[in-house]
Amino acid sequence: MTIKDNEVFALLKPSLDAHTLGVNAAAELLRDCGYRVETGDTQISQVINDIRYSSNQEKLISWLKENKITYIGLSYRLDETVAVDMVGHVLYALRSHQMLVQQGGPINGVSFGGLPHSCKLIRQQSNNYVLTFQGSETPQETLEKYGVPEERIPAEMKEGSKYDENLLKFGEEVIRKKAYLDFKPVERVLYPDFGTRKDTVIKRVEATMTDNYHPLMRAHVGPFSSNVSREKNVKEFLNWCTHLADTKYLDILSIGSSQLSQSNFGEDWGDRPNGGGVPVNSKEEFEKIADAASPMLVRTYSGTQRTVEMAKVYENHLNIAWHALSLWWFNKMDGRGPNDVYKNLQAHIETMKYIATTDKPFEPNTPHHFSFRGADDSTYVLSAYLAARLAKKMGIKTFILQIMLNTPRYTWGIQDLAKARAALELIKPLEDVNFKVLLQPRAGLDYFSPDLDQARVQLAAVSALIDDIEPRNEQSPPLLHVVSYSEADHLATPPVINESVQITQFAIQEYRRLRRAGLVEDMSQNEEVAARTQELLKNVRILINAIETSVPDPYSAEGFYIIFAAGFMPTPYIWSEKEEFEYVTHFRTKPIKGSVKVVDKEGKSVSAEKVAEFAIKNIPEISYRLQQKRAGLLVNIPNLEK
Repeated sequence: MTIKDNEVFALLKPSLDAHTLGVNAAAELLRDCGYRVETGDTQISQVINDIRYSSNQEKLISWLKENKITYIGLSYRLDETVAVDMVGHVLYALRSHQMLVQQGGPINGVSFGGLPHSCKLIRQQSNNYVLTFQGSETPQETLEKYGVPEERIPAEMKEGSKYDENLLKFGEEVIRKKAYLDFKPVERVLYPDFGTRKDTVIKRVEATMTDNYHPLMRAHVGPFSSNVSREKNVKEFLNWCTHLADTKYLDILSIGSSQLSQSNFGEDWGDRPNGGGVPVNSKEEFEKIADAASPMLVRTYSGTQRTVEMAKVYENHLNIAWHALSLWWFNKMDGRGPNDVYKNLQAHIETMKYIATTDKPFEPNTPHHFSFRGADDSTYVLSAYLAARLAKKMGIKTFILQIMLNTPRYTWGIQDLAKARAALELIKPLEDVNFKVLLQPRAGLDYFSPDLDQARVQLAAVSALIDDIEPRNEQSPPLLHVVSYSEADHLATPPVINESVQITQFAIQEYRRLRRAGLVEDMSQNEEVAARTQELLKNVRILINAIETSVPDPYSAEGFYIIFAAGFMPTPYIWSEKEEFEYVTHFRTKPIKGSVKVVDKEGKSVSAEKVAEFAIKNIPEISYRLQQKRAGLLVNIPNLEK
């Protein structure tokens, strides 16, 4: 199918699915080719979420007509049954309202992006009418699949990186030889509290720092089926926990809890859609999980409301390994929670104060969420630094710096290394006797191919990339979040998780052997990485200086709100609250040689000085708005400590 020169795209997803990166990336690709693209806000996302109802189908049709849409792209990366039903209901709505071109309507085509089996079922049920994307396509392949003429595709989309090619060649060798399959579970050093309710990640890290060093492995685990009851889903998860504990490859289990577990814990969920993930809904279930998972450490997502209360539940009934909060995210703005951004910041800061009393580490689930929404590399690094400064101010003693690589997927490895090193160079100097930083890198959410052999290669390659962050320090990283190689095809089962750990651990050790022998480049000496790192440091320091000299009490809920709303952190793809955050979306961003940079409406690079100047100009207005907001909130904010 060839798209029209004046095609107008609508890229939509249901609110249940937190995966916005693919939608945003596709939108930017199409915009770069000169097409108009509309991404649905949270209201339209909710409509898609419940598209089975005729009233919502009417709302969708009205929205399509109002925005003069001619091509619809749908996305859903969770349960395949839900995906197939969603697309089916959308097609029914289009046909019943005579909206398709074949019926004389405006809609020229429909596409779907999701897991491979969902794509296969949707192609079958639509008689190949729906164009499907599995997530492994390159930017150029995506555009060619849509039928974008060659002359409209920017030349820079075809560029690549020699370093990335070398990493993939390394990965191919690792997987081809299959020696990783002989990698046995690491014999961890035992200590009195190992595997007990008194165990902590700090004790585990300290015990790991031996001559036979291997990073502690964390993985996201979360079986879910919409075809069985909540209780059966939880029971299956407990079985998975036992299997992973018995096989001993994994050190830290992250519960992939459901949206309802995060937003409505302990309530009667009725027939509300779960949205994927483990539907944990009681303190007793958390205790069973902790017991089944031992000796692994366990952690889970924070609550999207009653945040302090939920942190206490995790502490008392799970012995959570560390707490994670998203600060500016998981609220009304991204459709993931009931709070507005300011109230979210207040709640998260109160929660950080509680976390500090437990001596548990804190992880800001923040920088990559900016990247998911189109933010530039400087904003990525800046958000990590701001979170670290806030954490230290709140009394947090251990700060876990998660670095998500390959985000967006077209990011070059040299750019990833520069971002990681810039963040470390800014945050590490904050360390003292009461504040320590632990690095925790990981692969990107949408990095892997649905071709499982290729995905294994990619996992080995990204493991080498991880080791190049601090190539002269063989006790780095202390923590590593393993993204299982099957993620783009199907939910990772315990055997897949274990194999992913084997690939990761083996690849790191093999890459170190090759580096010591001089058979791979020593990336500590790479001039391109060094230059980009210094460029990022310069830009971020300009922004930090502007923030600290212009924003009153910057490391507070009020300060963080002003920093964001005034435009210090350009983030073009916000799904809701767009009027409130008009200055956040003022600048565009653009991929340039594997990086993401701020650009103006003409596509020209915008300096950090100009971003700071723009944001400073907006501070008085944003401060006034915040005063008004606070005046309205004072009688409504509950006691967050309850």
